[in-house]
Amino acid sequence: MQDFAAIVLAAGSGSRMNSRIPKQYIKLLGKPVLYYSLKCFEDCPFVKEIIIVASEADISMVKTDIVDKYGISKVKNVTAGGKERYNSVFNGLAAVTDDVDYVMIHDGARACIDGELLDRIKDSVIRHKACVPAVPSKDTVKISDEEGFVKMTPDRSTVWNIQTPQTFELAAIRHAFEKYMADAANGVNITDDAMVWELYDERPVKIVMGDYRNIKLTTQEDIVPIENILKNSLTRNNP
Repeated sequence: MQDFAAIVLAAGSGSRMNSRIPKQYIKLLGKPVLYYSLKCFEDCPFVKEIIIVASEADISMVKTDIVDKYGISKVKNVTAGGKERYNSVFNGLAAVTDDVDYVMIHDGARACIDGELLDRIKDSVIRHKACVPAVPSKDTVKISDEEGFVKMTPDRSTVWNIQTPQTFELAAIRHAFEKYMADAANGVNITDDAMVWELYDERPVKIVMGDYRNIKLTTQEDIVPIENILKNSLTRNNP
């Protein structure tokens, strides 16, 4: 059986939420946002360990008020994040134990993942070594030039909205991140983890069908739909 680790990123400030509390710690249905993804990984039989990446000032709180309070027993480390997302991922990768085969890298602000999505990702990454969950774009997308004029319109059938957890063979994604961190040309603007793989590993990243419910909490307007999704999930699991 292949063993998986989950890195859950919770070091962001969430400035677009206009909240004094970072978005991953806002309470939804009485529990912090971060709790829900941790619980999903906790309940997943093939995830053997969880690494949480938090801001240094929040590490003690995360351990006490979330990990210990809710009994998330698979958490092996709560490590400090960095200035940018890729710094936080790099720190998380360093904390994963070497006997794990694959690693799932997840946004702590995405509370609505479930076991069915993790199963699809597991099957895909074992076959392809790198995969990302995504959903087909419902909207037409325009590519602009630097002045804000439309440059091109890609075929909507080829446009996907990327989600997390993005999942990779551990040794290969570690190597890719090490190369990126050391490369003098690392001025490339990295917006997701698969971009690092794309830069330094010639194997393609496979798209896995995601879930339109897998919403990232970004603004205040996201709270109500996410709470509704969580309520429906609780109802399905506890009829």
